[in-house]
Amino acid sequence: MATDLPTNSDLAWDLDEFTQAQRAMDFVRQFEPTLCVYSPSVEQIYSTYNMFFPDDWDRKLVILPDASAFHDSFFHIEKSAVTATGLYIIPGQLIDQTGLYLANVDEDRNLGKRQLPFAAGMQAIINNRPDNDPFLPVLAKGDLRELEQSWPVLHLHRVNPAAIENMSDLDRTNLTNVVTEKLESLFLSQEGGGSQVA
Repeated sequence: MATDLPTNSDLAWDLDEFTQAQRAMDFVRQFEPTLCVYSPSVEQIYSTYNMFFPDDWDRKLVILPDASAFHDSFFHIEKSAVTATGLYIIPGQLIDQTGLYLANVDEDRNLGKRQLPFAAGMQAIINNRPDNDPFLPVLAKGDLRELEQSWPVLHLHRVNPAAIENMSDLDRTNLTNVVTEKLESLFLSQEGGGSQVA
């Protein structure tokens, strides 16, 4: 039986540009439990979802929010509240290291000169943010990209709860807590020595 693509095109990511699609799949799959996904067309953030790579939709990543976890979705997230950061999560193998690294990428899509171990770099960014404007990373369609030597990388967007007009203070707090808790679980997975990409 064929698998239907989601009616929300934000949740169907193309992998056509990847010379090594399986490597990209393996890389992005590790972030399923640790990073939220933003859909600008419906202005929602999903914290609980599953990633699929349907055989009958070659070279597609399909993200399906958990329909039974309605409370894990956040609504009315205006596009203006979610912005690109210019920061990338890269696999350590790209720079002859292990684990994940945080890096910048030049305009010509080559790796920039600064790379930091992911957890340390992210903690430094978080610690330097004011309390009323925390660094809360999310993923959006187009954030999974390919760089040098066919390595997959993830660009990060960030959501600013204070910029969301139609959201209660309680929901802003809940959104901040959910994104932060998922990010902390990614820190823990790094301490456990995960994130190797074949």
